[in-house]
Amino acid sequence: MQAWRVHRNGEPGEVMRREEVDRPAPGDGQLLLEVRAANINFPDALLCRGHYQVRPPLPFTPGVEVCGLTEDGRRVIATPALPHGGLAEYVVADEAAVLPAPEALDDAEAAALHIGYQTGWFGLHRRAGLKEGETLLVHAAAGGVGSAAVQLGKAAGATVIGVVGGAEKAAVARGLGCDVVIDRRTDDIVAAVKEATGGRGADVVYDPVGGDAYAKSAKCVAFEGRIVVVGFASGDIPSPALNHALVKNYSIVGLHWGLYNQRDPGAIRHCHDTLTAYAAKGLIKPLISERVPFQDAAAAVQRVADGTTTGRLVVVPEGAGK
Repeated sequence: MQAWRVHRNGEPGEVMRREEVDRPAPGDGQLLLEVRAANINFPDALLCRGHYQVRPPLPFTPGVEVCGLTEDGRRVIATPALPHGGLAEYVVADEAAVLPAPEALDDAEAAALHIGYQTGWFGLHRRAGLKEGETLLVHAAAGGVGSAAVQLGKAAGATVIGVVGGAEKAAVARGLGCDVVIDRRTDDIVAAVKEATGGRGADVVYDPVGGDAYAKSAKCVAFEGRIVVVGFASGDIPSPALNHALVKNYSIVGLHWGLYNQRDPGAIRHCHDTLTAYAAKGLIKPLISERVPFQDAAAAVQRVADGTTTGRLVVVPEGAGK
């Protein structure tokens, strides 16, 4: 079968190579899946660079999220078992973690549902306790992770403020349903949030960026607000001033979604059932900006690494369906 493999760590566009390899063999408790679509996530870039919390042995295939077919023809979504990642024609996945693909979503959309929307749901509801009528501030609102949080925030009845970089991404954020859009390149984020909230600030901040985005968030979070730390796409891990959190009475909460697979897998399934119901009602729909041919996978991972994309890039193997 065809697969993209990494033999040394570095930038995705430089170290990913398309190769002919043996089809992976499922072990005990695993399933073989034919890949119908593989969603590209920022962790795929970190895997290539050797900067992710999981470091599979070299050589490995990136791709942490797929929609695929089981050998008995069921359409499912899964996180492949590394080192055999999703940028390949076939993967293996732990059967216990394989979930049915929502009928309301096509293959590419289903491939982009699991990690981003699960992260958003757990971050907004389990960690931040977002309530109807509250104001949610989402950084990188036009990106893959941010766009999911925007849709989930609207589904929860929140007023959503999206922060983006550039006019093109601002248009995307408005199309997603953001009530207010802030262009960090031209607008003062703190002033704009305070103006939009009558001086109160944001009740919940969803931050997959870190760095300066976090610093601005701490200046415009509301009384008893919650800042959800999801990741550090900027590459800059902030050091929060805890005295500031004390004086302003806000919370800083972390979210490592992968831990729920280990500690509370039942919560993962409950979340998936909720997301499936949302998709059926049209409340959420992954924003697929491009369905990428398999031969262009390395360039697509590099684009995600560079932060130049909106929504999701999904790789579709040759001969796959939607």
